[in-house]
Amino acid sequence: MKVYSWPLVLVLLWAVALPSAARTLPDFVPLVEQNSLAVVNISSSREQTVASRSGTMPEFPPGSPFEDLFERFFGERDTPQPFERSAMGSGFIYTDDGYILTNHHVVDGASEITVRLSDRRVFSAELIGSDAQSDIAVLKIEAEDLPTLKLGSSEHLKVGEWVLAIGSPFGFDHSVTAGIVSAKGRSLPSDNYVPFIQTDVAINPGNSGGPLFNLDGEVVGINSQIYSRTGGFMGLSFAIPIEMAVEVAEQLRDTGVVTRGWLGVLIQEVTRELADSFGMNRPTGALVAQVQPESPAERAGFRSGDVILRFNGIEVPRSSALPPIVGRTPVGAEVDVDVRRGSQEITIPVTIDALPEAVASARGTPPPMTRPQSFLGMQLEPLAPEERLAMGLGDAGVRVIEVTGDPARAAGIRAGDVIVQLGGEPVGSPEDLKENAQAAPEGRSVPVLVHRDGTPVFIALRIPAS
Repeated sequence: MKVYSWPLVLVLLWAVALPSAARTLPDFVPLVEQNSLAVVNISSSREQTVASRSGTMPEFPPGSPFEDLFERFFGERDTPQPFERSAMGSGFIYTDDGYILTNHHVVDGASEITVRLSDRRVFSAELIGSDAQSDIAVLKIEAEDLPTLKLGSSEHLKVGEWVLAIGSPFGFDHSVTAGIVSAKGRSLPSDNYVPFIQTDVAINPGNSGGPLFNLDGEVVGINSQIYSRTGGFMGLSFAIPIEMAVEVAEQLRDTGVVTRGWLGVLIQEVTRELADSFGMNRPTGALVAQVQPESPAERAGFRSGDVILRFNGIEVPRSSALPPIVGRTPVGAEVDVDVRRGSQEITIPVTIDALPEAVASARGTPPPMTRPQSFLGMQLEPLAPEERLAMGLGDAGVRVIEVTGDPARAAGIRAGDVIVQLGGEPVGSPEDLKENAQAAPEGRSVPVLVHRDGTPVFIALRIPAS
């Protein structure tokens, strides 16, 4: 009978388990072979102008007497010269008669768009429509019986699931990269209406507009952006959910424009401190910082300080989840919104309007000098009536002149903030703020609504114990 030492036994077990573990890794070969034919390379050219000097005249200050002299001998000064700037990206065919999905930024401002197929056929493409907010564009080429991709569902994706991308990074056609889903429902600062799929699939310039596949070979997203400090891939890439892309594409094909639902509230995240100040067990939902005038929210009776918990039956776990949900709601639809107001939950019915192209924001003028008053670690002064009118504050609003100590400093209040509410009660003067604070429970945080650089934001301020 042979006796083996424990290290040797472990090595033998590892050697036996390794082939078994390797067999559990996905095989991407069939997926690539079945789908790469429908992935296309897109190049676009944009005509721009650049100043070009026809001579070798040196620079002189404007109006210099030497300017005319040198122009005589060296010719005219700068004259704009046209030149072509090209961009490259990816896309995929989703109908056999030649409709192609890609990113808006791949073809934005293009004077000419060229599509190259995997069989080396080249087509001049027509831009059917493009939407900057979702970063989706629809192209059309004149061809029939083209290979297409099967569209899946991003809603069924799980974090940790394998995904694969096919595209043309740096112009290398039909390059394949793989990774996993690292998060879902990501909101980026410049794209509030897109709940991005975050992956660690290697995406580089030229991959934009290409498909993101699940292991069933279905398109679940369109690769759109990367997070990078170098311009190259650093482990974070973002894809547009395919359901949203298809909805946008259908509107672009049908009408040439995209309409989105609009509620008309400015929202912010519910932090742990704010949740405590509102008497909530945990931070959740979207906090209404401001109700915009003449909006569906104003007509329905929403108030600043409401916390939106559910929209049309869909949970709102954080503020970034609300804009995509509202944006996908049909214009004219009446939906129920579950809101926490004070210590109660209420349901508010609201009819959704179309998102306006721009929402103007008024800015006030400097108020007259007044004698500041100190309270809660800050110096305060009331706003002038014309400034309140310009900011749409009614009779409320006191300005923080200086933060001198806690609790204002600990709460993050800054000089220049305009305090509108404390504990849900309006603040029209420093005396109002003092009375509201004295009526609040000691040793607890209360929500304070401030306007900072024209933007409303809630801050949790802890009332000190006497």
